[in-house]
Amino acid sequence: MIDKFKEKFVEEAQDNVRDLEESLLLLEEDLNNMDIIERIFRAMHSLKGGGAMFGFNDLSDFTHHLETIFDLIRNNQLKANPEIISLTFKSIDHIKELLEKGNLESQDDIDEQNEIIKEIEKFVNINDKDTNEPELKEDESKVTDDESKTYLISVIPNEDILKNGTNPLFLLDDLHAMGNAVTISFTKNIPLIEEFEPIKNYCSWQVVLNTVESDNEIKDVFIFVEDECTIEITEIANGNVLNNPMLKKLIEEAEATQEFIKKEAVQELNFEKNKTTSKAGLKKKNLFKEHKISSIRVASNKIDDLVNLVSEMVTIQAQLNLYAENSGDPAIISLAENIQKLSRQLRDNAFEISLIPLQNELMRFQRLVRDLSKEMNKEIDFIVEGGEIELDKNIIENLTDPLLHIIRNSVDHGIELPEERIKLGKSPKGTILFRAYYSGANVIIKIQDDGRGIDTDVIRKKAIEKGLIDKDIELTKKEILDLVFLSGFTTRNEVSDISGRGVGMDVVKRKINDIRGEVSIESELGQGTIITLELPLTLSIIDGLLVEVVGKQYVIPISSIEKIYSVSDIELGKSFNKIAVIDNEQYSYIDLRDVFEEESIENNDSQLILVKYEDRRVGLIVDNVIGEYQTVVKSLGRFLKTQENISGASIMGDGSISLVIDTNRLIQYNASHKYKTKK
Repeated sequence: MIDKFKEKFVEEAQDNVRDLEESLLLLEEDLNNMDIIERIFRAMHSLKGGGAMFGFNDLSDFTHHLETIFDLIRNNQLKANPEIISLTFKSIDHIKELLEKGNLESQDDIDEQNEIIKEIEKFVNINDKDTNEPELKEDESKVTDDESKTYLISVIPNEDILKNGTNPLFLLDDLHAMGNAVTISFTKNIPLIEEFEPIKNYCSWQVVLNTVESDNEIKDVFIFVEDECTIEITEIANGNVLNNPMLKKLIEEAEATQEFIKKEAVQELNFEKNKTTSKAGLKKKNLFKEHKISSIRVASNKIDDLVNLVSEMVTIQAQLNLYAENSGDPAIISLAENIQKLSRQLRDNAFEISLIPLQNELMRFQRLVRDLSKEMNKEIDFIVEGGEIELDKNIIENLTDPLLHIIRNSVDHGIELPEERIKLGKSPKGTILFRAYYSGANVIIKIQDDGRGIDTDVIRKKAIEKGLIDKDIELTKKEILDLVFLSGFTTRNEVSDISGRGVGMDVVKRKINDIRGEVSIESELGQGTIITLELPLTLSIIDGLLVEVVGKQYVIPISSIEKIYSVSDIELGKSFNKIAVIDNEQYSYIDLRDVFEEESIENNDSQLILVKYEDRRVGLIVDNVIGEYQTVVKSLGRFLKTQENISGASIMGDGSISLVIDTNRLIQYNASHKYKTKK
């Protein structure tokens, strides 16, 4: 059970870490934004508290040091600067390691943490001024008229509290984070050095806290140490009385005599207390009543199981439809139609659950651009458009590495150094634009930089040198650019930590193809490069059009279909260079009977299915269109994985197999190969 709680903490801590990274990137653009600083402090505070609670003591201790910097910044005792931002990013990387490893055991890891802590401590200013002495102003001797309250909190930990890994100082930090506070330390019970035991606690405290939080919120600070502490919370007054001279005198006497302030002594000060619930309290209660759980965290394997079960149900539902049609029973046909409607709704719902916003993964790319640009002394803006676009989680998992390769190449190969850009008449700061948008049932992702672009002459020369192409072959610009996807191709003569090893873009193409996507390159020398990825929304279930080609059934994704026309085989036979004229427009077409090398049968009419491809439309010739079909796409397996025209297979209601046609690859392959026509 404890391990499950720890796993839950690690998941939530990783969310906090992502929030930290995002906030730091924003703070780097606006170093004086107090809202962002407060957001960073809260994220660190949550990491520290959760770490201590679930046994991540090294994480809690380390984050406590880091939190101190931002506590000083938010209290205007320290100014945020680029050095602090860089140190914080370095610290976040260490926090990620602590979440993965737990408490440190290796001496090298401990030494690494201590080195970072030393760097942190350099930024922490030690004030000579006694922070327990709030400055008194003449006009602040009375109760402040606001919606806050002032409490006297007594904290008396047991001697053995330290043995369980609890640090009482963190509890005091939590109280200070709730508002303005003054802490009185009672150390009279500390024994002489000869009798001192480091594993025992000898101190206790009283805190005078002014906050808008309720007493229940204060009690929650001690919820996990209730059996290890004696806690007493007394409401002193409505409003802020920290600067009241009578209260100040009680605090000074307590510090001098090392005796606790008694509840009766505070009550004798006769601060006005409003017995009715404050406005702040009313707001909190209303919020509590209206609070509803809007989202839950679900294990990814449960989502996979759900999608798989829905896929199986869609297959069985197809069998039911076939049985209903063959039976001719109106009741069974009606039942099958209702089940089909429900299965479609369930399919769509399961599909939506499996979608994840791209924004969840973009933080690592923003961090990559920041770190690499600083390492290479380049100035780069990373701009994101369409981060809210959602994709199947399995696609996103396979998309991360290709995007890392592309963005790394944009930083290394694409964007020039500031001085070089100035000479070229460009802004010293380069730009990498990450843009995502929907296109039918696909998602298009474009990564565009305004760098030096790709020199096709250099690409061609290198390809000839490596024996990848013959020197006499003529290639279009697009074909030359596509050479960068070949394994081992690189234009770099030296190997760096960032690129130049001859791996990268071939990995991109292979991984994108594995998820039935397409990748292409556009580039203008001196102006920049655009890498375009076209991805399916999901890998498992699609709406398809079932067609027949010489007695065999195939599925074409409906998302790619524009229109369907009936055409005469005689007209097709008269066409020149496979160009059909329909509605006074010319369309090139591909005869699937030729593609799959099937013997043509005598047929008066065929069907031309017009599909979208890039910025044009291409026709596919089939014998018959059977109808719409919910298609569960199954992998072809490793032996047929390299098949160019087929993206998967589907089990039909009668148990037969229909191949799913990948229209994009089919058209690309047809453009570069001539199929033999059977006679």
